Amino acid sequence: LPVYDPALAPQEVRVLRQRFRNPVGLAAGFDKQGEAVDGLYKMGFGFVEIGTVTPKPQEGNPRPRVFRLAEDEAVINRYGFNSHGHAAVEHRLRARQETQLRLTGAGMPLGINLGKNKSSTDAAADYVAGVRTLGPLADYLVVNVSSPNTPGLRDLQGKAELRDLLTKVLAERDLLPCERKPAVLVKIAPDLTMQDKQDIASVICELGVDGLIVSNTTVSRPSSLRSRQHTEPGGLSGKPLRELSTQTIREMYSLTRGRDRADLGVHAGVACAVLTLHLPTGQVPIIGVGGVSSGRDALEKIRAGASLVQMYTALVYHGPPVVGAVKRELEELLREQGFKNVMEAVGADHQC
Repeated sequence: LPVYDPALAPQEVRVLRQRFRNPVGLAAGFDKQGEAVDGLYKMGFGFVEIGTVTPKPQEGNPRPRVFRLAEDEAVINRYGFNSHGHAAVEHRLRARQETQLRLTGAGMPLGINLGKNKSSTDAAADYVAGVRTLGPLADYLVVNVSSPNTPGLRDLQGKAELRDLLTKVLAERDLLPCERKPAVLVKIAPDLTMQDKQDIASVICELGVDGLIVSNTTVSRPSSLRSRQHTEPGGLSGKPLRELSTQTIREMYSLTRGRDRADLGVHAGVACAVLTLHLPTGQVPIIGVGGVSSGRDALEKIRAGASLVQMYTALVYHGPPVVGAVKRELEELLREQGFKNVMEAVGADHQC
């Protein structure tokens, strides 16, 4: 696939073996149980990601567990993967499977975000079960190892742990009986050391993982926060996350783009170089999320290396009209900056 195709509509993106009619999606966490998918597409999203879904039903953390930081246009949540479980979500999605096939064909894919139960002693088995049960209903699956609200979950981002987990997940994906197998992406935290990021990039390239979602919420608390709620434990999302997530996108794009990667080791570099033969501009596709509330925010992440972007907290403060507003402003900015379409702008900040 070339860097861009002049025949593409300005907002169309072709990535992850799918066509996206526009690059603005809904992030996981909004429709955790897969109850509102069709209504969400009608709001104008180019794709919807449901979940996080755990194998067994679980209540999540005690309430109150979500806090608006209105002065900061931010939210802190510590939901803790409240989930109806695989069986209930599978039943819901099966009932609308034909509808989703039509939507996907029209350029509106569905993602399913997978997690582990809090009480689970075998994390890999939980994710593998998610692939087996929900994989046939998804256009892409997300291995969420970055929520700060499940004890020990972020430890799965360690190099050895991540390699072991993703090896099993990818093997299960490849065994799925469906004709079009879902892409597998990994969702990472913004609170990683450079060594962590290099290790994740190395594993992603070595195993041929299809993409990254950058990033989850942050456990950091910028000094700029004004709301009295800022001391609440949990993950911070919204405007204060924007720059941190964009910087993480920038770094992960550089680490996985298939060139200049001696720092990742020869094996990883070779693996990524092979992988890049069928990906636009040689990068592992990135879905950018964190503080997107305008077309300018979206383009900032696209130029940093994201092929697609997601929103969530902006809906809290601006409501459904924000989706159309972001798309309109993005298209205007692409035109102003001389880009024929979104794909031409992906990673533009990295080009000499």
